[in-house]
Amino acid sequence: MSFRPLTDRYAVSPQISQEELPALRAAGFTTIIDNRPDGEIPPHLQTEEMRRAAEAEGFTFIANPVIGGAVTLENVERQREAIDQAGGPVLAYCASGNRSSVVWALANAGRMPTDELIGLPARHGYQLEGLRHEIDRLARERG
Repeated sequence: MSFRPLTDRYAVSPQISQEELPALRAAGFTTIIDNRPDGEIPPHLQTEEMRRAAEAEGFTFIANPVIGGAVTLENVERQREAIDQAGGPVLAYCASGNRSSVVWALANAGRMPTDELIGLPARHGYQLEGLRHEIDRLARERG
């Protein structure tokens, strides 16, 4: 299991498996956000299989499939809502953790400085500098 904390309440990860759920619970996570569309992954890791396993382990499970290179405002708002409603630390996963970092940064535009929203994921190799204009735009809109 390899998760990368962006903050003390939000971490990202490549695809997780059902077998990793007890360790994620032991690590303190309470909510899992699935940012992978089912078309990318084998049936045993698809949303409903993961939801059943995660909920059986006591997690809140949110499906918010993000298509690489095509993040929507709906994805951003759904991620923001899931983070806001979480009762504890959140783990979001996708193929590498990059999409989960992107929607986190966009969801937090206006709440944190843009430099932090880009710099925190960069510590783990996620390059979000290309989103600077979009983060700043969302921050202005949220005013």
